[in-house]
Amino acid sequence: MLTLFCYSILSSLAFAAQNPCDVKLGSHEAVTPVSRDSDWWMPRHNAILERIKQGNVDIIMIGDSITHGWEKSGKPVWDQYYANRNAVNMGFSGDRTQHVLWRIENGEVNDINPKLAVIMIGTNNSNGNDNTAEEIADGVKAIVCQLRTRLPNTKILLLAIFPRGTAEQRKIKEQDASYNDQWAKNDKASKLFSKIADNKTVYYLDINKKFLNKKGELPRDVMPDLLHPREKGYEIWAKAMEPMIKKLTKEKQK
Repeated sequence: MLTLFCYSILSSLAFAAQNPCDVKLGSHEAVTPVSRDSDWWMPRHNAILERIKQGNVDIIMIGDSITHGWEKSGKPVWDQYYANRNAVNMGFSGDRTQHVLWRIENGEVNDINPKLAVIMIGTNNSNGNDNTAEEIADGVKAIVCQLRTRLPNTKILLLAIFPRGTAEQRKIKEQDASYNDQWAKNDKASKLFSKIADNKTVYYLDINKKFLNKKGELPRDVMPDLLHPREKGYEIWAKAMEPMIKKLTKEKQK
């Protein structure tokens, strides 16, 4: 009985979620909060600050250009799924984990109490040798730590970093993207940060296979530049995420 009891305890410890706050801010680039000097970037940040001052924020979506694109290619899908849900788009084209950390530190989640935060970030960190998979995972963990600290009542839906083409693949017109080193780096980072999901506050969702064709390639009819979804890609994203959004916001299933 004692042996069985000890095994049970060890098993539960083995599957316990990692603490996202174990990552030390400033220990490397991906976890060092910093702003950007693009002429549109600070005005967008300020516009989000003005939006959240109005209240009625139930869902926030945090990310880079892929999330930002809900306002462009994805707008018809956003209007269908999120326009009536008090959702705020906090996606910034070109952002990396360190930029999201700066935005959080500088007011983008102040004085709000959303039901849900959706995070999909990290692909820009994977460019070249800028960051390792471990560093990207640290950056995502640091973001989750900040959100859990500042928004203790908010559920967090953490998405695996989406599949993508390399810079070389993206240059070749009409060719879909096969699995590649950058895609693999993002997959590794996603597996690493998935370990912080406790299925109580933080939930992890990998929808990546839904974007792929039967060959396991990323097709241009979903992401024309092998990075950013067209409307069809946003539709795939929204449908794949919808059951979890309803669950975590406690909406009635239709």
